[in-house]
Amino acid sequence: MKKLISLALSMVLALSIVACGGGAASKMTMGTGGTSGTYYGYGGVIGQYIKNKAGIDVVVVSTDGSKANIQGIAAGDYQLGTVQSDVMSYAWDGTRSFETEGKVDSFRTVAGLYAEAIQLVTMDPEIKSVADLKGKSVSIGAPGSGVYFNAMDVLSAAGLTEKDINAQYQSFADSADALKDGKIDAAFIVAGAPTPAITELCTTNDAYLVPIDGDVAEKLMASCPFYTVYDIPAGTYEGQTEAVKTVTVKATLIVSASASEEEVYNLTAAIFDNIDAITAENAKGAELSIENATSGMTVPFHAGAAKYFAEKGVQVETN
Repeated sequence: MKKLISLALSMVLALSIVACGGGAASKMTMGTGGTSGTYYGYGGVIGQYIKNKAGIDVVVVSTDGSKANIQGIAAGDYQLGTVQSDVMSYAWDGTRSFETEGKVDSFRTVAGLYAEAIQLVTMDPEIKSVADLKGKSVSIGAPGSGVYFNAMDVLSAAGLTEKDINAQYQSFADSADALKDGKIDAAFIVAGAPTPAITELCTTNDAYLVPIDGDVAEKLMASCPFYTVYDIPAGTYEGQTEAVKTVTVKATLIVSASASEEEVYNLTAAIFDNIDAITAENAKGAELSIENATSGMTVPFHAGAAKYFAEKGVQVETN
């Protein structure tokens, strides 16, 4: 009898500890990208702040990027993920890269993190605008990739189609090599600036960025609301003496729709209450702001994130 009483008391004590918050911390797995990319490194930094400030143990894993992270959340393998804002829009609507799978709505937006600029790079002095790409050999990314759809959107806004150019389907590194070798005239590269492939190209060659602005940018944003305007600062690349206007999608943090409001509120606060400290560890932290976090998002926010932003005076859509 004494053993039974002792066992019962132990069970009650254990339950009381968990109820009072003394149990193991919550855990979330965050899908990011390749180990050499910004998603993985940046994910590791914000994951650490979420752990230290919100008490959520975040395990950061390397993945194939945006689509894989959305699919991982849908499968229950991940609870957090870093994605391009346009790709998450495709998932939400069941279009483009998610046309075969159909609509995916098992995730919600936490916040936009930083700009992934659509950078049009060339070494051809005749190319001064998107319209000048007509008849040129242009790298537009792998078929069906995020870069491919970004390039198609920009070309369309300029009144061009894939048939109006000699399209090449290359990676960032291959595009840079092809430009240096004179095999292509221009390339679309979508990434946070400065981008290593462009940095190397501008350092060793007379390469430069072509603006994506004016009517092209306006038409693009009118038809695709996940795009926003962006200035690539002067000095970002060798020989760049002035800011270059372009458009951008956003690297965005998403979360499982089933995550609790309290957890998501706490992890959002852990990021945006510690911007300076995060920036000291990763330069992309400098782009964290309430405005940047909440603008240009086409997928509803999680209620926990919405609660945090409401306290900062910004209302966002939830569902």
